Amino acid sequence: MTTELTLSLDHPVAAEGTQAALRFITCGSVDDGKSTLIGRLLVDSKAVLQDHLAGVTRQGETDLALLTDGLSAEREQGITIDVAYRYFSTEARKFIIGDAPGHEQYTRNMVTAASQADAAVVLVDATKLDWQSADLTLLPQTRRHALLLQLLRVPSVVFAINKLDAVSDPAQAFAHIRGALEAFVQEGGIQSAGILPISALKGWNVVEAGHHPAGWCGYVGATLLEILENLPVTPRETDLPLAFPVQWVEKFSSSSDTTQGRRVFWGRVSTGSVAPGTQVTLLPGGQQAVVAQVLDHTREPHAISAGQSAGIILDREVDVSRGDWIVAAPQPVASATDFDEPSRPVWPTTRELKATIAWLDDEPLVAGRVYWALHGHRWVKAKVKRVVERLDIHTLKREDATQLDPNAIGHVELALQEPIPATPFARSRTLGSLILVDTATHKTAGAVLVN
Repeated sequence: MTTELTLSLDHPVAAEGTQAALRFITCGSVDDGKSTLIGRLLVDSKAVLQDHLAGVTRQGETDLALLTDGLSAEREQGITIDVAYRYFSTEARKFIIGDAPGHEQYTRNMVTAASQADAAVVLVDATKLDWQSADLTLLPQTRRHALLLQLLRVPSVVFAINKLDAVSDPAQAFAHIRGALEAFVQEGGIQSAGILPISALKGWNVVEAGHHPAGWCGYVGATLLEILENLPVTPRETDLPLAFPVQWVEKFSSSSDTTQGRRVFWGRVSTGSVAPGTQVTLLPGGQQAVVAQVLDHTREPHAISAGQSAGIILDREVDVSRGDWIVAAPQPVASATDFDEPSRPVWPTTRELKATIAWLDDEPLVAGRVYWALHGHRWVKAKVKRVVERLDIHTLKREDATQLDPNAIGHVELALQEPIPATPFARSRTLGSLILVDTATHKTAGAVLVN
């Protein structure tokens, strides 16, 4: 079974003394200039070869958007459909940048990119708004993407007001649009890392500040690239107990001195850390074991922390398969009133979930429907018990609802066929996220964030 969406984190490990690579995405409404902005960053940071640049030049003009819009359908329609990743670096930092589509139809692709991002740049097209009005209304897709970024716990969100070179009074336009964004950010509880004016087409305030006319927009502050160079990466969840989803089981290899004839369970540490001697519980079976050895990606013995791949060898043979979890063993209770319960699980399992969901399917979400749910690498059947409410992206109010339409955000209750070690998304991005997949079409239907 394959899906179009995974909610996961896989961040590059920075060498000691260097700044970790920043993974960020651009998002916003259709034709706000996202692909052009990425093209501008690549060109002005000297990350594009001359022959590649020549390939996107038409009649003497460089079409920056073509540097990321690689699909033939994207070039024919002039829109971004899939997420395109590009890599570039400056003297201060390395970047992994994702160009997310703006069309509502491809919101699932935007969620895919956002779930793995350290930061996001939300573009706002000044020419599409009533910028002469101090009470202007932001585009629905701008609001939707910003709210999705908040739900997905993207740490840093930068709002870049684009195409200000195309309005007659850029200073007034910037002031009014910035006011609308500040009101929206405050009302929605979104953590903004900055609001700044840019022109992706002309390169004003993108990489260097001196390119735009003096006093342009009345803005005094850092360029977009300078802001990005100083943003933090998503902190790894090393302060939590161990949680390790098994992705692949390496069978017995009696000839290997490393494995000593025991199976190796490979995957990526989601939370905490693992080292020889760590006492663990195997879920869903509940068996107890002790970690005998931990291998890194080069098969060298090494203690591994959250965000890194590892191979775990246990001190005994237990029934573990792909999709199972290796988690920290239960800890003794501290309260003297709990003598009847000698220990509690560090990561309790549950079959009942109350969750926030971004609905991505073309068909509405209604109670009673059954989907496949993917949690870590484990597939379980999930039934929608109840649609509780939906979020009105225009007013940010919660409304009672019996169904969720495509691209809606709401709250639901799910019943799972088997228990999983789910925890609130606010505590762990990995254990607190699932995706729902249509059982017939195998299309990604929804992104689930456990409450």
